[in-house]
Amino acid sequence: MTTGRPAGRPSRVAKLPPRERVLDAAEELFQNEGIQRVGVQAIADRAGTTKMAIYRHFATKDELAAEWLRIVAADYRAAFDRVEAEHPGSPRQQILGLARFIAEGLPEISYRGCPFINSLAELPDRAHPARQVVERHKAEQARRLGAMCAAAGLPDPEQATAEITFVLEGALVSMQNGSVDRVAERVLRSVERILG
Repeated sequence: MTTGRPAGRPSRVAKLPPRERVLDAAEELFQNEGIQRVGVQAIADRAGTTKMAIYRHFATKDELAAEWLRIVAADYRAAFDRVEAEHPGSPRQQILGLARFIAEGLPEISYRGCPFINSLAELPDRAHPARQVVERHKAEQARRLGAMCAAAGLPDPEQATAEITFVLEGALVSMQNGSVDRVAERVLRSVERILG
């Protein structure tokens, strides 16, 4: 998937199979312009295809947005899997690994914003399929983080999970709006303090 290509630079979508071309174009447009502002015709134009071809793969634009967010969520699940594999039996290091994953991604967030936070802001209807993907993803993320906090022997794993979540989510927003300096450094220190 593409990441923040400046406008006017040639797209790589023409080299991909049709479904992937559509997803790649949708990702770029949804991230840069928002789900609500982007029409199916714009996605078709960017993907070098037709609206009819898009509808062969996705019943609605809403379903296309949901599939894009499933792909983004899979990247985050992979980060959880990776830190668990890199630090087996060491939940504190796993949690710090997650914090590093977020911290390392902050420069990209500063340009484009967090796709989950942006999508939630755009989609107030909780029945929207893309919003449901985000809500399920966030619940699963909290569940996995909570299990790590419990395995780390923290005195109140539920509270620790909430605090770490606040720090990580707050870092994404703070980086995007530029309200805090040295966000990556601060997020790591904050998570270390929560872990004791």
